Amino acid sequence: MAISRPLSGALALAAAAAVMAPTTASATPPGTKDVTAVLFEWNFASVAKECTNTLGPAGYGYVQVSPPAEHIQGSQWWTSYQPVSYRIAGRLGDRTAFRSMVDTCHAAGVKVVVDTVVNHMSAGSGTGTGGSSYTKYDYPGLYSSYDFDDCTSQVSNYSDRWNVQHCELVGLADLDTGEEYVRKTIAGYMNDLLGLGVDGFRIDAAKHIDTADLANIKSRLTNPGAYWKQEVIYGSGEAVQPTEYTGNGDVQEFRYAYDLKRVFNNENLAYLKNYGEGWGYLSSSVAGVFVDNHDTERNGSTLNYKDGANYTLANVFMLAFPYGAPDINSGYEWSNADAGPPNGGAVNACWQDGWKCQHAWPEIKSMVGFRNATRGQGLSNWWDNGNDAIAFGRGSKGFVAINHETSALSRTFSTSLAAGTYCNVQNNTSITVNGSGQFTATLGANTALAIYAGKSSC
Repeated sequence: MAISRPLSGALALAAAAAVMAPTTASATPPGTKDVTAVLFEWNFASVAKECTNTLGPAGYGYVQVSPPAEHIQGSQWWTSYQPVSYRIAGRLGDRTAFRSMVDTCHAAGVKVVVDTVVNHMSAGSGTGTGGSSYTKYDYPGLYSSYDFDDCTSQVSNYSDRWNVQHCELVGLADLDTGEEYVRKTIAGYMNDLLGLGVDGFRIDAAKHIDTADLANIKSRLTNPGAYWKQEVIYGSGEAVQPTEYTGNGDVQEFRYAYDLKRVFNNENLAYLKNYGEGWGYLSSSVAGVFVDNHDTERNGSTLNYKDGANYTLANVFMLAFPYGAPDINSGYEWSNADAGPPNGGAVNACWQDGWKCQHAWPEIKSMVGFRNATRGQGLSNWWDNGNDAIAFGRGSKGFVAINHETSALSRTFSTSLAAGTYCNVQNNTSITVNGSGQFTATLGANTALAIYAGKSSC
């Protein structure tokens, strides 16, 4: 789903998104590294550098890039979600820069997921970022009025499946994805991206496309097993539900992010012991999870970078807990929720010019290695104080403690780790586990501790 904002009489767009996996979805991305850094509105040259300098060394499995297609002009971030052609000619870079980015990220051991906008085109008329002329229902050489749904009013009733999937999301021209030509054309765009080396797709506004249409499009791909993550926002009692899409691949589990905000802000971390499927969410094997994304950080439905320790610790928890495949949202500071990226998407350095680089925050980045090392291990050795301090293991591979209390926590923790010295990657201090699997430590207020097998020195 996307969010609209009126702007000087024009329709503004805020589209969210998602990514799917192969048919019998092992829902997490294929491979041994399932964490995705979502470099929101970073240009392709900056993404390439970050793959080499940070993402590869930290163990990120994937980087997700913002929509590369030619789009409407304007400085706002949501212009990227109003395509006017499928040429790679947006503000983030041209085809050459895109291909170079994919090759560079692959050389660093990082796979590339593309945020893919195929539900709709634009809301108006003009000239695109690559020079293409267009009107709302006519994109010369690509689509004409025959290729759009007959409903030209806005989506207004989420209890009506037809309305959700055939009318216009915030006034954007809605493609008729049941039509042969449209399916073939969308698959052609995605196959072009695959030909450039792309490893997977996040399907923006997937909820507004019939799941059978998406399955048909996916079947036409040169690599039908490409990672596939779909944005299908859960709504209680709504006609279209996330579970309908799991046959195609992963589905983003928005409830996970919504509830994390509530728990970290107002409730007890002790409640998180059975987080995930125990809370009625999608199966872990098909769930894409996140603390925030580009839409939710702006609309207030989740935590965001402005929430300090609550936000940092929620990301630490997500990366440590065995549920779903995590996305780390990495964007830029904003006071105006419509504002586009600093420097047109060029990141000269992290933590400058407003770039927040959450993927590189030491507390978050260090947990990517923890997650990779503990992959396949279930939850073990849970402890909580009934309130806001918790600790748990990941079998014999790792152990984490989170103190969300207002004062320090000192105690002896029981783990399933082998005896030895480990590096607490949260603050680069040493922890000694004895022959009984125990260690004693003090955690300051709003801090965490994380140790794992294979990381003995800091």
